Amino acid sequence: MQVTALSGGFDNPAIGSAHAFRSVMEAMARPGSVQDIQGAVPPAPLTVAAGTVLLTLCDTDTPVYLAGKADTDDVRKWLAFHTGAPLTGPSHAMFAVGEWDALMPLDGYPVGTPEYPDRSTTLIVECAELEAAGATLRGPGIKSEATLSLPETRAFQSNRALFPLGLDFIFTSGDRLAALPRSAVVSRSSSEAVAHRGDF
Repeated sequence: MQVTALSGGFDNPAIGSAHAFRSVMEAMARPGSVQDIQGAVPPAPLTVAAGTVLLTLCDTDTPVYLAGKADTDDVRKWLAFHTGAPLTGPSHAMFAVGEWDALMPLDGYPVGTPEYPDRSTTLIVECAELEAAGATLRGPGIKSEATLSLPETRAFQSNRALFPLGLDFIFTSGDRLAALPRSAVVSRSSSEAVAHRGDF
């Protein structure tokens, strides 16, 4: 257990975290773009991307919620050793990590306040696959439109309706990530729209 907790961090914290931070910021600035990220080797079931994001963005002042399968003894000890981030429940989390279904319901997370819209949760969503295809994205940072393989669309449309409040999302798979800030406007892909019309 101790070996697992002590290993898997950045080989060179200053350089590793700087490169990782650049990948996260690029993803946030260009919603829908898929970025490579590496540097951390977290315990299972966390992916390299999710672990690297946590090591880059979390510290002793950022409460973290581990959802579902992500909440293991190894992950708890690893996160505590490398970041010192306190563990908490959804209602007090600045960051939450887990698979989409385990992170539900979204209305359990802080969305900020009119005075402090940044006091909200960023969800790190672990995905089996991550591709620049699927739902259509528009908004700041997107030249005309982009596409991203989101787990659904309705939840993100509801989140966008809260803007400037709302949640931000980072999707991780293997050593890749993409982001969906609250400012992005999400609509169904053409294939989803056809399938939806067929339900009536």
